[in-house]
Amino acid sequence: MFIKKAVILSLALLLSACGYHLRGAFQLPENMKNVYVEGGSAPLLDQFKQVLKTSSVNLSSSRTGAGIVIKVTNEEFNRRVVSLSSRGKSNEFELEYRMDYEFANAKDVLLMERQTVDIRREYYNDQTAVIAKENEENVIRNEMYQQAVQSILNRARVVLEAGTR
Repeated sequence: MFIKKAVILSLALLLSACGYHLRGAFQLPENMKNVYVEGGSAPLLDQFKQVLKTSSVNLSSSRTGAGIVIKVTNEEFNRRVVSLSSRGKSNEFELEYRMDYEFANAKDVLLMERQTVDIRREYYNDQTAVIAKENEENVIRNEMYQQAVQSILNRARVVLEAGTR
């Protein structure tokens, strides 16, 4: 019993010592512990909530007290046909997610000029599994939102760390 506890304790210490952290978790500066997102669609805000929750960061409901305000504008999702079958049915689709964002502080002082996130994914559209492909498209869309959020937070971390130096 003692050996079992010692092994578990040793593994826990090794994992914490090697820098292990949850997938998607960010090490954010102290002045970014409260984030306010202005604008953005509901799926984007849901992804912000999920990612920030794993990073022990609070998604603020108002701009007061926020260490950084992320202003989202011009958000759009497009879907286009890439290829057609011999019967004229769509074989492949391309999804494009594009948005503009900028950073400000709680007093609306601009910290970073407007930047653009542009993410594209293609997927095969099997006509015999229509329901499964619809679900696949939803999964891909969620992954694209998650990638956008991670890109924005990485950029925010860099901007805030550069501002404190």
